[in-house]
Amino acid sequence: MQPSFQLIDRGWDQVLGDAVATDSAELRVVCPFIKERTARRLLSRRRPELIQVITRFHLGEMCDGVNDTAALRLLLEHGAQVRGIKGLHAKLYLFGEERAIVTSANLTEAALLRNHEFGFVSSQPEVVQRCREYFVSLWKRAGNDLDLPTLESWEAQIKAVQVTGSRPSHHAALADEGTAAGVETSGGFSPAVAYPNNQTEAPQAFVKFFGQGNDRIELQTPVLEEVRGSGSHWACTYSKHPRSVEEGAIMFMAHFVENPHDTVIYGRATAMRHVPKRDEASPEEINQRSWKATWPMYVRVHGAEFVAGTLANGILLSELIDALGVDSFAASQRKSHAGLQDINPRASLNRQPAVELTAQAYHWLNDRLDAAFAQHGKLTRAELETLDWPDLPLQRFEDYRDWLQKTEGLKPNTAREYAYFLTRCSTHYDVIINETEVPDEATADRILEQIRQVVAERGRWTDGTFNERDVRQNLSPALRAFGRFSRSLKVEPPHP
Repeated sequence: MQPSFQLIDRGWDQVLGDAVATDSAELRVVCPFIKERTARRLLSRRRPELIQVITRFHLGEMCDGVNDTAALRLLLEHGAQVRGIKGLHAKLYLFGEERAIVTSANLTEAALLRNHEFGFVSSQPEVVQRCREYFVSLWKRAGNDLDLPTLESWEAQIKAVQVTGSRPSHHAALADEGTAAGVETSGGFSPAVAYPNNQTEAPQAFVKFFGQGNDRIELQTPVLEEVRGSGSHWACTYSKHPRSVEEGAIMFMAHFVENPHDTVIYGRATAMRHVPKRDEASPEEINQRSWKATWPMYVRVHGAEFVAGTLANGILLSELIDALGVDSFAASQRKSHAGLQDINPRASLNRQPAVELTAQAYHWLNDRLDAAFAQHGKLTRAELETLDWPDLPLQRFEDYRDWLQKTEGLKPNTAREYAYFLTRCSTHYDVIINETEVPDEATADRILEQIRQVVAERGRWTDGTFNERDVRQNLSPALRAFGRFSRSLKVEPPHP
């Protein structure tokens, strides 16, 4: 086959898939942003014998969903060596020794399937060789290979921030764990990076209603006032367990308004799957917002964005319905596909706490909200910081480690290991352990039994679980020690 050089402006998913299927011996990737679904599809074409990946390790970006810890886990499961570099922006894909692809496309669904991306595919020896030299040079400066324990500790940190809504100050504390590769820039600042919109690849999307139809507010209500009253910056509330909302769903926040008699969408956030007990209003939260006695079940959200100014700067739900009709909502679309006639999409809204959107409506609303953000701006980090936020679940773990050494006489490595095992409870078992949930002996026994059941079902390292020895030798004493630590602080357990 003659060497070739081809410019490409479309079909990137097919281009990359064909390349890995043609030459599966070696795959080398330089890519800032990688999503699990896209990486899985690429590797399903054929599993390379060698995989080396250079990406970004910024925990804040992972928290926001522009990078996937799930994608990093998938790569490790496929035997990949993965390294991280701060400020990475290049995208390079090397297949074996005879093909190089340079493109603007990240390994995301949006980039490969929807965005306008441009680049080239080349099998010309001099081009491939120069690309390989660039990769080797970057690889040598990219630090150590990522391992599973490190990834799990990152996941625990990220989830602890997400479960409290990604408060700006907590989010800002998430570090960039990548290596500084020695790229010099004028003025000492890292190059600006255009982050992909992480709101375009969600498994579901909902409009979540706040307020009641018989108690509407004016369009001139400040958005910050509405957010402060509803608490929509960290939770969506329901009267029953909201089991239909999946992890990673996008929640569009909306409130009933008067003049016009409509509903205004004023922001969006990423949802976490509802976890019983963890995601139920506490007596203190009900005391703060009395209506939570009727709406006590949470879908926690993180990364919330809200349009600045008043609700008048938001999007009217009637505009969505006028534009898409029966294709506005999943329920009305299903009826249409079933052959029913005279469907009124507004009937999907009757007495519902939320309504699931179709894929068309999801993208329509995303685009309109992005336009509103561009025109009116967003609530600032400083404004969001003034709101009430839940406590950071793992905020006492540093004190716990010190206490283990000073009071219990444990060695530093053992103290760190105990704290690490408790963070994994949060990451893999949805057991959030903090100073408001004191694990006394009965609580410790309940948590241990819950985890033992999952261990028996999953097995070693599947989804990062413990094995029975982990539970017996590390987690059990860690939980019981944390109970003693909590009680030493004279913190009362929550009311049942």
